[in-house]
Amino acid sequence: FNASCSSDLDFNQVNDAKLEPTYIANLSYFDIQAKDFFVNGQEQDIAFDAQNFDVFRDKYFKNYLKKAEFFFEVENTIARSFSIDIILFDQNDQVLYVKRLVIPAYNGTKNVVTATDIFENAKLDLLKQTTRLGFGIVKNPGTPLTVNSPGNLKLRSSATVYLVLQWEKYI
Repeated sequence: FNASCSSDLDFNQVNDAKLEPTYIANLSYFDIQAKDFFVNGQEQDIAFDAQNFDVFRDKYFKNYLKKAEFFFEVENTIARSFSIDIILFDQNDQVLYVKRLVIPAYNGTKNVVTATDIFENAKLDLLKQTTRLGFGIVKNPGTPLTVNSPGNLKLRSSATVYLVLQWEKYI
C-alpha cells in the first residue's frame, strides 16, 4: 500500500516575488594639504572640484532605486575651520541640491565630522537627475594659511543604495 500527502500548491505566488538588494560603494575621496590653499603666493579661499556622476544613465538601475544614503566623514588636522558643500548638478550644470558640512578647526585633538544624507521620495527624484557631483571647500575666518602650514583636510564618502526588483507577470 503506497500513500502520499500533498497540499494545494499556489504557483501564482511567484507573481509576488520581490528582491531587495543593497549595495555599498565608495562615493568620493580627497586629501588636501593646508599648503594647497596657498597658490602663487596667495591664500585661496575656495577650492572646487566636480566629477561625473553618471550612475543613473542605466534606466533599470534608475527605475529600481528606492532609496540611497550618502555617508561622509571629514577629518581636519588644519588649524582652520572649513565649510564643505556637496553639490549635485543636472546635465545642464544646474544645481539640484546642496549639503553643507561645517568642519571645526583642528586644536590638537581628533577632529572628525560625520554626516549621513538620505535620499527618498522627492529628494530621490533629484538624485536621479544628477550627472555631476561637486565639492566646494571654503575656508572660514581664522589664522591665515601659508606654504608652510601643517595639516590636511580629508574627505571619505560612500553610498548605500537600496533597490526593489518586483517580478512582473508575463502571462
